[in-house]
Amino acid sequence: MNGTVTVLDKGAVRIHSYMSPADTFHATTQLIETPARIIAIDAQLSPAYADEAVAYAKGLGKPLERLIVTHAHPDHYNGADRFGVPVHVLPVVREQIAARPAAQLPGGLAIAATDLPGSVDITPGREVIDGVPFVFEAVSGGEAADELLIKLPDQGVLVAQDLVYNDVHLYLGNNDITGWQQLVDALAAESGYDTILAGHGAPTGPEVYDDIRRYLHDARELLGDDGEAYKKAIVDRYPAHVGPFIIDIANRSLFPAAG
Repeated sequence: MNGTVTVLDKGAVRIHSYMSPADTFHATTQLIETPARIIAIDAQLSPAYADEAVAYAKGLGKPLERLIVTHAHPDHYNGADRFGVPVHVLPVVREQIAARPAAQLPGGLAIAATDLPGSVDITPGREVIDGVPFVFEAVSGGEAADELLIKLPDQGVLVAQDLVYNDVHLYLGNNDITGWQQLVDALAAESGYDTILAGHGAPTGPEVYDDIRRYLHDARELLGDDGEAYKKAIVDRYPAHVGPFIIDIANRSLFPAAG
């Protein structure tokens, strides 16, 4: 296996966080194991890493019931068809995915256009699966225009996905640092959640919020009007962070004239 898996035992639930290698900036698929099934959250950018996550899920000996896609960035939906299960998604996120044309990343990976055929609407609210309450919330702004937040209150688990990165460079292509700061402040104000699942990087705790606040503060200070200068400055400030390539992708949106 090229990726790595972190397993957290939460009583009635076990969390299996499949994290891709650094070449796709530690994108993380969450596999939520309830008493009778597996709920997957977010696919992978690379179909090969999606296959690894699916193979691991099948090895758990319970049916993989659904894949939830939290937002309209390709590193969270590009491998969705490899899961072979219904895709559950907020309607606004499905529309945003359908509006994205086929593309090729700077590294050469092709991103197909898709409207997630046969997908199932997620309605924000509470759903009980195998006796486990899941709370679905829609949030707007920040890392993506719209995103799904998932809470498992009985287990103290907050599935933040790309509202939180753990030791990975942030994608700023949505150009909404202020909105991201506000969302992080709102998450930090939540009580009862000691486990935070990141969309990039390993599971962490509430201390990650200060890390994200610091990075966003520094990014605002360093951004300027030159993408290459910004990349050098932020990488110099966070040399241990994974995924400087994600800065190149974001810079195509932040500095389109330079592309």
